[in-house]
Amino acid sequence: MRLVSYRANAAWRAGIVVGECVADLERAGRANGWKLPATVRELLETDKNLSAAKRVEKQLMHAARKPRWLMHVSDLELGPPIPDPQKIIALGFNYRSHADEQTAFFRKPIEPPKTPVIFAKYASALVGPRAAIVLPPQDLTKEVDYEVELVAVIGRAARGVSEADALKYVAGYMVMNDVSARDCQFGDRQWTRAKSFDTFAPCGPWLVTPDGIKEWPLRLWTKLNGETVQGSTTGDMIFSAAHVIAYLSRGMTLVPGDLIATGTPAGVGKFRIPERMLRDGDVVACGVEGIGELVNEVRSER
Repeated sequence: MRLVSYRANAAWRAGIVVGECVADLERAGRANGWKLPATVRELLETDKNLSAAKRVEKQLMHAARKPRWLMHVSDLELGPPIPDPQKIIALGFNYRSHADEQTAFFRKPIEPPKTPVIFAKYASALVGPRAAIVLPPQDLTKEVDYEVELVAVIGRAARGVSEADALKYVAGYMVMNDVSARDCQFGDRQWTRAKSFDTFAPCGPWLVTPDGIKEWPLRLWTKLNGETVQGSTTGDMIFSAAHVIAYLSRGMTLVPGDLIATGTPAGVGKFRIPERMLRDGDVVACGVEGIGELVNEVRSER
């Protein structure tokens, strides 16, 4: 099942993708006698809602005649699948290849971490597929970089869960481009500002429920103006999504809609030779196998 948030009357509404079309979940549920919430985050809060959404998907896929109110996905403004998370939690140094490329760049050993390296991004950085990544004024940053990441979306409140049970708390997965201002990141000596400029968290193109992903590990990639600059699999992760969820839940309660971005592999612009920072007019496509590709154009702030 693929879930989206799309804009209607200045609000983000929950939709379900059926082929090349999107059905408004609240409306589709009402047409079938089921009461469904208007937002994706509310949808994730109960198994009853998710079961009803799956019935909507099945009914629409097998309908002899599609309802007129189905909307073609290309006609919609898609937002981040979860536009209003309570928390965006991200990992640094979670791919062995990313640690290795930094060893080569800095010419000194960068040892893989012994425990997950955690930082936060702010929800104000979220944008959806096809939205612009806006480069801040150059007096703030001159080094804006891309990072493809797999995001696990929490579907049930989790506190003190085991690694063996952790994935039972995941509602689905999506793609994030963890856009990063490298000069701020290294200059501030912490990462929050560098990772949280407006538009620095493109997400999507949709949330895919776990039953929609058939095989692990998953390939992930970044294409910059059509050239592949990152390519790896989730098998290169140092800490699995299950390990990270269990680790986090020991000290904080994870709630439905929380986003956990699981790190990026080698190939980021900062550690390429020569460096390749994002520029006005670039097109960045970040993808994860079984989920889809998130495409955003880069433009300077005007």
